Amino acid sequence: AGFGLGLGLALSSSAFIGGSFVLKKKGLLRLCRRGRARAGQGGHAYLREWLWWAGLLCMGVGEAANFAAYAFAPATLVTPLGALSVLVSAILSSTFLNEQLNVHGKIGCILSILGSTVMVIHAPQEEEVSSLESMAEKLKDPGFIAFAVCVLVSSLLLIFVAGPRYGQSNVLVYVLVCSAIGSLSVSCVKGLGIALKELFSGKPVLKEPLGWVLLVCLVICISIQINYLNKALDIFNTSVVTPVYYVLFTTAVMTCSTILFKEWQHMVLDNVVGSISGFLTIVSGIFLLHAFRDMPFTPSLLPLFLQPGRADLHPPWSSADRHQTCQHQPLLPSEDKGPQSAEEEEEE
Repeated sequence: AGFGLGLGLALSSSAFIGGSFVLKKKGLLRLCRRGRARAGQGGHAYLREWLWWAGLLCMGVGEAANFAAYAFAPATLVTPLGALSVLVSAILSSTFLNEQLNVHGKIGCILSILGSTVMVIHAPQEEEVSSLESMAEKLKDPGFIAFAVCVLVSSLLLIFVAGPRYGQSNVLVYVLVCSAIGSLSVSCVKGLGIALKELFSGKPVLKEPLGWVLLVCLVICISIQINYLNKALDIFNTSVVTPVYYVLFTTAVMTCSTILFKEWQHMVLDNVVGSISGFLTIVSGIFLLHAFRDMPFTPSLLPLFLQPGRADLHPPWSSADRHQTCQHQPLLPSEDKGPQSAEEEEEE
C-alpha cells in the first residue's frame, strides 16, 4: 500500500511540476514584453505577475505530492519518475510557448522515460529510518558531512564566481546551483516526513529541535532553488532547462541518498547494472534533447528516395545516368579548342 501510494504521488507530482515550468515561463515572457526588469538580470518584477504565481502554486502542489511520496517510498524510486515532468513540460512548451521540439528532442524524451522505468524496476532499497533519533545519527555520519560541505562550497563558487561570468551563456551554471542545493532539500524532506509520521502517531515531535532545524534548512534550500531556477528559465528555453535540471538533480539526489541512507550497500549485481544502465539511458536522452535543440529536421535532410515527391527519381547508378559521369566526358569541351590549339597539336 505504501509503495503504491508513493508511486501515485510521484506521478501526480511530475504532472504538476511539468506544468509549472510552462506557467512560469509564460509569466516571464509577459513581463519581458512589458519592458520590465528581467529575472536573468536580477529583477524581481515577476512577483507581481499572476501567471508566475500560478506556476509557483502548481510547483507547490507538485512539491507537496513529492514530499509525501518521499515519506512512503525510497528516494531512488521517487526521483527518477521526475523524468515524466520533462515530457509534460516539452509537450506543453511546444503547444503554449511555440518552442520547437524536433525529432531528436522527442526521441530524447522517450529515452528518458525508458531509462526512468528501468531505474524504478532496479531501484535499491534504503536503510529503514523510523525515528528522528536514527535520522540524527545518519546526519552525523562523516561521509554525509563531507558531502554537504562540498555542496555548499561548490554552490557558493557557482553563485559568486561562475554566475557573473558564464550565467548568461551556459545553462549549467544556474541549474547546477538548483540541483546541488536540491539534493540537501531532499534529505530535509525525508527527515520531515519521518517527523510527521511520529507526530501523527502521538509522539512529542514538536519538542525535538532537529525537526525545526530541518524545516528551516528546507525553506532556505527551496528559496535558493526558486531564485536560480527563475534565472535559468528567463534566459534559456524551458525544453532545455527542464531536462538538464532533471539529470543533474537526479544525479545529486542519488549521490546524497547513497551516502546518507546506504542504498547501494546490499544490492546484487543485476540491480546495480540495471540502475546504472537506466541512468545512462536517461543521460543519452537528455543529450539528444539538449545538443540538437537548434538543428531543424526537415524532409530535405532525408535521402532522396525517402523525400516526398522524389521517390520516382532514378538512382545515380541507373542506366539513364550511366553515360553522364565524368569518365565519359572530355576534360575540355571540343568547342573550346581554338585554331591555335589545333596547330599546337599538329606540331606535337
